Amino acid sequence: MTSADLSNALNALALAAVEAGLDPALARLEGEQLAAAVSESSAGAFIDWSTQTGQPISAEAFIRSAMKGRRYRTSATPQMTQLTNTRSAQAPTYARALAEVATAAALLGKPSPQSLGAAQMATSAQLSTSGHDRPTPTGSPTPTDDQDFARRAPEILTSVLSRLNQSQERLLDLRRLDPWSPGAIPGIGSPFTGSTPPGSEPVGSQPASTPEPPSTQAAPPPEGTPEPATPGPPTEPQKTLEELLADLDSLVGLTKVKSEIHRQTAVLRVEALRVKAGLRSPTITRHLVFVGNPGTGKTTVARLVAGIYRAIGLLSKGQLVEVDRSELVAGFLGQTAMKTAEVVAKAVGGVLFIDEAYSLNGDQYGAEAINTLVKEMEDKRDDLVVIVAGYPIPMEGFIAQNPGLSSRFRTTITFEDYTDPELEQIFTGMAQRADYDLGDGALQAFVEALAQQVRDETFGNGRFARNMLEAAVGKHAWRLRDVTEPTLEQLRTLLPEDLQPEPQPPVTWPEAPPEGTEPALTPPTGAA
Repeated sequence: MTSADLSNALNALALAAVEAGLDPALARLEGEQLAAAVSESSAGAFIDWSTQTGQPISAEAFIRSAMKGRRYRTSATPQMTQLTNTRSAQAPTYARALAEVATAAALLGKPSPQSLGAAQMATSAQLSTSGHDRPTPTGSPTPTDDQDFARRAPEILTSVLSRLNQSQERLLDLRRLDPWSPGAIPGIGSPFTGSTPPGSEPVGSQPASTPEPPSTQAAPPPEGTPEPATPGPPTEPQKTLEELLADLDSLVGLTKVKSEIHRQTAVLRVEALRVKAGLRSPTITRHLVFVGNPGTGKTTVARLVAGIYRAIGLLSKGQLVEVDRSELVAGFLGQTAMKTAEVVAKAVGGVLFIDEAYSLNGDQYGAEAINTLVKEMEDKRDDLVVIVAGYPIPMEGFIAQNPGLSSRFRTTITFEDYTDPELEQIFTGMAQRADYDLGDGALQAFVEALAQQVRDETFGNGRFARNMLEAAVGKHAWRLRDVTEPTLEQLRTLLPEDLQPEPQPPVTWPEAPPEGTEPALTPPTGAA
């Protein structure tokens, strides 16, 4: 497998989007962001990423995409969410295409255990949200190809290990040339697509084929032929209010957040029913302010709010559009208003989620974006909800600095940091969803690593648990590289050593030179 597979995977993702009635350009964009987020830990990945996405080689563009795609390593992409909420029959196909993008991205640059772990976690996140593992009317879940694919993901790591065994000499040669390269894995195979060297395919496997990208030109139809029907949005039933509230209640912690969302839902539901019945009803502000440190579940809850508001009739679609300052502000005055209006247009019918909204303060470009946003919120007030999020104190200043904002954002929901037991529960839940078991001492290793973290504004909360698991998954695969035929238990079990931090090379300082001699300028052994 080579980095060229990323280009093929992105083309296949665009084709899956067309078949599902989605915008292929948006599908490709979120695929590129996911690929950057998976491969950001691999040296030189930005070069392969730029080449395979057809963009000029730019580390800056790669990092920007990676920052936007990091959330897709643990949660569904916007288009995947849309298919899930509508229970589209195309959801598994689109999820598989996203999984192929993630696994291809793991091989960009010099693949590392971290990129391998990120790919497997991203794959599990997309497949687990495809929406086809709900109980049937008889109450018993019906297994699908998608479920089986997710369940077998760790087993398929055997193909990776086979490739690793054959690459040992090459790996040693590379390390001789670059002894400080952190765990490079040249020639690694994909753990999810089952790619293996010729002759080592699992019994019963079929060679993978990559679909060609959709043609941009088509022969004109014969005269008098009716126009083909344009693919429309999926018509499958959407999640009910009860299902969405159950999803909310199943989240770890966030007791006060859940209570406030339930209260808001009840109030707005009654208001909608009164309006439907022709009764007068006071205008209740639906826009929300989410405050809290990173990794406390703000985006996850915002996605559920979008679905809940759709289920009670306040929104027509229920999609979530997540943006930051860079996606609202342009390089010139006048262009910012147009850019902000375009973003709002994509969010109509759903929720516009603006992360770190206070970054719009302080200059005329941000002020133009805020003024445009206030106008758009008024013009589209019947089918748009805006949620702004960030740290508590800066968010207070953001709301207060514009009267239009303070009159529209009257409800603030605080996301408290997770406790240690809650983070342990989050970590174990992530591992279970990815089909991993925690061996003896593995959870204790996580607890010990957690105890060493400084719990300030820079602490990642749930992101810390995710990063720990991603790194452990990569180290687990690397640990099994010399095992020719690992057992199912070995493929599933994470050990304490998988959660240990990377050992740093010792720094040996040279002895002090004799008096009267010039000190040598040779760097210490082991120093970077």
